Amino acid sequence: MSRIGKKPIAIPAKVEVKVGSGNLVEIKGPKGTLVQAVDLDIKVTVEGSNLNVERPTDQKRHKALHGLYRSLLSNMVVGVSEGYKIDLELVGVGYKAASTGSVLELSLGYSHNIFVALPNEVAVKTLTEKGKNPIVTLESIDKQLIGQVAAKIRSLRKVEPYKGKGIRFVNEVVRRKAGKTAAK
Repeated sequence: MSRIGKKPIAIPAKVEVKVGSGNLVEIKGPKGTLVQAVDLDIKVTVEGSNLNVERPTDQKRHKALHGLYRSLLSNMVVGVSEGYKIDLELVGVGYKAASTGSVLELSLGYSHNIFVALPNEVAVKTLTEKGKNPIVTLESIDKQLIGQVAAKIRSLRKVEPYKGKGIRFVNEVVRRKAGKTAAK
């Protein structure tokens, strides 16, 4: 039995869950609404203040889908009730970040600035304090989307292991390498 799949999902008081035809699950909360299509073999039921996900057999495919959809629905419940937030830190001399609306402007040591157009579902804030690294804060109700956007921004200047320069998550530990030693 899937340990993740068999755990019921607790539904907070302000969250409303509807299971429609064709196994379309709609979750509404104070932060917004998310919709997920669930495989027709997987059964989703609402019992009181719990959301249950069940599978018909112990086939390998059903076991995999069982845990997957339980995790996706759980992430949706957390997203519409609390939301998700990711902080990125720009480490490097002259690295800057500015945001206007849903466009993020990054200066990452290239010959030109990089403009990143973000989806409407993702809110962005930038914080630049003197003597500290610029911080880009992403907020959204969709965990998958915010993770994908953060990964895309991070890929613009990956952290290099010698000086530690690049875009990293706040509190991320970067393994540093020793550089070349002087010739004898």
